Amino acid sequence: MRNLDLSPLYRSAIGFDRLASLLDSMSATEQNQPAYPPYNIELTGENSYRISMAVAGFEQSELDVQMEQNRLTVSGKKAAEEAGRNFLHRGIAARSFERRFQIADHVRVTGAQLANGLLHVDLVREIPEAMKPRKIEISSGNLLQSEKATQVDVAASPARSDAPSGQAA
Repeated sequence: MRNLDLSPLYRSAIGFDRLASLLDSMSATEQNQPAYPPYNIELTGENSYRISMAVAGFEQSELDVQMEQNRLTVSGKKAAEEAGRNFLHRGIAARSFERRFQIADHVRVTGAQLANGLLHVDLVREIPEAMKPRKIEISSGNLLQSEKATQVDVAASPARSDAPSGQAA
């Protein structure tokens, strides 16, 4: 993966330092994170998502899903292996794991289900009313009348000392 130099962003953009720090940490984390277990992230609706992880061999009691601030952590702790089993080939991984996902603001986990060896974690983005687009009412009226009223108000006010010489405020 290519390394990005974000120093120009730090120098010229105010208030985006959190985004730049997130990009820095994501690029470092992605290189260190193992590929196990495999997962999918899908868009299931306009504001809903699903993370599906292949966790074959794990029981529900061995899996843990936690949301803390903007980080979703899915972990699996495999119980101790039975003694005396002799494998000729072992292709099904039975190791513990921990997978972390950065979650955007206003996204929350709505549920998690284990079915057919897949762990499904459902998420939804809930945009606060203050951030949603809103329609602005357009008033009807005569623009010329409102401009005349403003001019009358200005002419009726006392003269200001900062007005240019020879002109009344």
